[in-house]
Amino acid sequence: MIEVRYFARYREALGSDGESLAWSAELDSLEALQRLLLARGGAWQVLAEKCLLCARNQELCSLAEPLADGDEVAFFPPVTGG
Repeated sequence: MIEVRYFARYREALGSDGESLAWSAELDSLEALQRLLLARGGAWQVLAEKCLLCARNQELCSLAEPLADGDEVAFFPPVTGG
């Protein structure tokens, strides 16, 4: 299983803070996961933003990062503080 978490405006747009997805060999990277989610259409297109950030197992990474069964993935926008 892959645990996927959505934060900030992605959580708001999708109406969910996360979900569990069955892992398969086709889900070999975060980019493959992103493509799977984008294929849902509609509100899921928010995950196509160029400013999308991601983390694998609580480590900031790129979409090229490999994905394995049991991983936790987070998608979030850039955050600024004041």
